Amino acid sequence: MSFNTYFDLNDGLKIPAIGYGTWLSDDEEQLEKAIDAALEVGYRHIDGAYVYQNENVIGRVLQKWFSSGKLKREDIFLTTKLPPSGMRPEHVQKFIKESLAALQVDYVDLYLVHVPFGLKYVEGTLYPTSDDGKSDYDANTDHVAIWKAMEELVSLGLTKSIGVSNFNKDQIQRILDNSEIPPCNLQVEHHAYLQQKDLVRFCKENKIVVTAYSPLGSPGLSKLGRETPDLMGHPVVNEIAKKYNKSAAQVLLKHIIQTGIVAIPKSTNPERLRQNIDIFDFSLSDEDLQTMNDLDQNLRILDFKFLFKGIENHPEYPFKELV
Repeated sequence: MSFNTYFDLNDGLKIPAIGYGTWLSDDEEQLEKAIDAALEVGYRHIDGAYVYQNENVIGRVLQKWFSSGKLKREDIFLTTKLPPSGMRPEHVQKFIKESLAALQVDYVDLYLVHVPFGLKYVEGTLYPTSDDGKSDYDANTDHVAIWKAMEELVSLGLTKSIGVSNFNKDQIQRILDNSEIPPCNLQVEHHAYLQQKDLVRFCKENKIVVTAYSPLGSPGLSKLGRETPDLMGHPVVNEIAKKYNKSAAQVLLKHIIQTGIVAIPKSTNPERLRQNIDIFDFSLSDEDLQTMNDLDQNLRILDFKFLFKGIENHPEYPFKELV
């Protein structure tokens, strides 16, 4: 079993520094084998979401491990997320309960608001669209009211911790100013080409742990027809990797972890799964850390505009610099 390390959340709980990401994993048999392999090599943090539509697979694998006695529920840090179509206080409990049923657990460790913008609620439709083909969004997304409903989930024991995903500084500050339970986690796109240093600094000042999704540049997006940067082919990254006798992916992940950020890479390849968590037997030098820091290009891959047509017009679209 590979060694993992943990970061302290502001509510006293601990989150494993490396997790297994499950976005874009829609082949049930492949995902089931991958989660099995991930658990075998030591992953104890699984990141999911209602909109990934694969929570039933995660639940099936976990239940197998729990019933066999190989793991207990408390051994696993499980994250899922409130979908955009559930961005109303009256829908928060509905969606977490549906996730819990699919995951076959009584609680999750971390429940996140997946995005700061809300879509209209249409029964049986995750991504409602209007007649012109654009996302049918709800312009009156009330973060404060939604957050109050999120806080209630903690008191009900449906989740241990709560946080947000894809929120910007102003949106996080609004919640901080109106919360009894402050967010303990922000999950955002973060990799060598998009390090979001100002946002990370803000989160650290407010005791919010940052989780990096797409930490390797999201090469899996090619299945959606999106071009992505080849971070693992970058000559500087490979030069550092050679120095430490590690892979480029291991260096990219180590850079993130060593700066105090959680990483949730995804892979269905057993060897890459093992490599991605096998990063705790070396440290990057200060010089190499700085070299990695200098790769930042403020290059955002996931702006949501290709997933939600017209969403940049939503009042709570988080990336105003891209509008």
